[in-house]
Amino acid sequence: MSLDTLAPPLGAPDMRVPSVVPRARGAVDLSMQSRDGGTHLAGLRQSGCMKCVLPQVFRADAEAVLVNTAGGVTGGDRISVAGRVGAKCHLSITTQAAERIYRTTDGTTGEVTTKMIVEEGARLNWLPQETILFDQARLRRSLGIELATDARLLMCETLVFGRVAMGEKIQELHLSDHIQITRNGAPLYLDGIRLQGAVATQLGTRAIADGAGALATLVFVAPEAAGLLPQIRNLLPATAGASLRSPDLLVLRALAGDSLDLRRFMIPVLELLSGQSLPAVWRL
Repeated sequence: MSLDTLAPPLGAPDMRVPSVVPRARGAVDLSMQSRDGGTHLAGLRQSGCMKCVLPQVFRADAEAVLVNTAGGVTGGDRISVAGRVGAKCHLSITTQAAERIYRTTDGTTGEVTTKMIVEEGARLNWLPQETILFDQARLRRSLGIELATDARLLMCETLVFGRVAMGEKIQELHLSDHIQITRNGAPLYLDGIRLQGAVATQLGTRAIADGAGALATLVFVAPEAAGLLPQIRNLLPATAGASLRSPDLLVLRALAGDSLDLRRFMIPVLELLSGQSLPAVWRL
């Protein structure tokens, strides 16, 4: 039978499944500037499935909420975020909800790329909500942050390996996750996580996650980092640890059974380091 015989009659709608699977594409490019003693929007470009919402009422610093209208990331999707926090600006960036990385059906990999620049005397709080990984997901993600000499940073990224409350278990996963923080072009903090194949066994080993279902990585760059270390350690359970890489660089890694357990002790940590309550979307 030829393909021609499968074609619909003339004038009839073509109900055949397209050979190309739809892919999500989205980008946000945000810039902020200091003016009249406050932080204001200098420029915003958004395209595709990615949007950026700036709440009307700002706190001491400005707040931006990233929204992925595609509802998640799957194989072949391409998401990019870029931003510039101008001199003396204070900006907190979060996400409307947890990002979901769904299984791929054709072996392709989803990509998420973020690049931020924080200028002199500015502060960035990079506080997206959790990234939830589903079984057979494939994700390649990179986060790059360039700091000026006296710029300040609070960054926290959380990975969740399936939702415990839903009975989800990850048997196979392909994850490549990289974080690079530089100061004046010189490396300040480099981190990478690479998980492939039967990750349930890998995550179950004591040297990797000891069976934990959620992982958080936090980096705090500020002159008061050393002074806050004892308070941070008092807030952490036995499955988390914090240390100083330099007098103004605090690094924390935390494990928990699920994302709810992780939030219980990480939210007080984040509020202590940021000096303010978390964005409202974290509590919705």
